[in-house]
Amino acid sequence: MATVTKNYMVEGMTCGHCKASVEEEVGEVAGVNSVEATVDNGRMEVTGEDFTDEDVAAAVKEAGYAVKP
Repeated sequence: MATVTKNYMVEGMTCGHCKASVEEEVGEVAGVNSVEATVDNGRMEVTGEDFTDEDVAAAVKEAGYAVKP
């Protein structure tokens, strides 16, 4: 399966701890190879194989934040 990179907007990240929490939770999603979140603009880049938007959104929610549609 090919590697894909998807971008998401995350609501509520305001500090480095927020970023770390989101990256940790999303990094545990099956199929995710790397996660890079940016506090300044709320963007998150996820790279991997065979992961779903729903799984990423659930992981972000588990960290206490929300993915913007």
